[in-house]
Amino acid sequence: MAVFLTDSWFEEVESFGKEAGDLNLPPALANMIINLKIADNAETIEANFTDGLIHKGLNDDATTTLLLDREILQSIITDFDTNQIMGAFMNGKIRVEGDMSKLMAVQTARPSTEQKTLYTRIKSVTTMA
Repeated sequence: MAVFLTDSWFEEVESFGKEAGDLNLPPALANMIINLKIADNAETIEANFTDGLIHKGLNDDATTTLLLDREILQSIITDFDTNQIMGAFMNGKIRVEGDMSKLMAVQTARPSTEQKTLYTRIKSVTTMA
């Protein structure tokens, strides 16, 4: 098991993503590149959401950055509940820097069966310690 957001976790996610192949993403998710700055105690972890996966580090092509904490990101990855995501945004638990229109396109997007399968696999090897 890999601890969420550690180097080994990112390596496993990358490996699983390659094994999964085409995730058959809806266009809104397929074209999305968003940077993430994740507050984790006194540390900020930088990552990006590209090609339906979370990758370590920032992506220079992103025009939008989400500022959120570890718990909110965990919930997003675990549940991918768009209502919960919007609620966190409305309550100030997710802040946006840059082009917010990228996020508006996601409101109606639903993960593909392939993406759900991949996320279930990632979740099964993830510990939140």
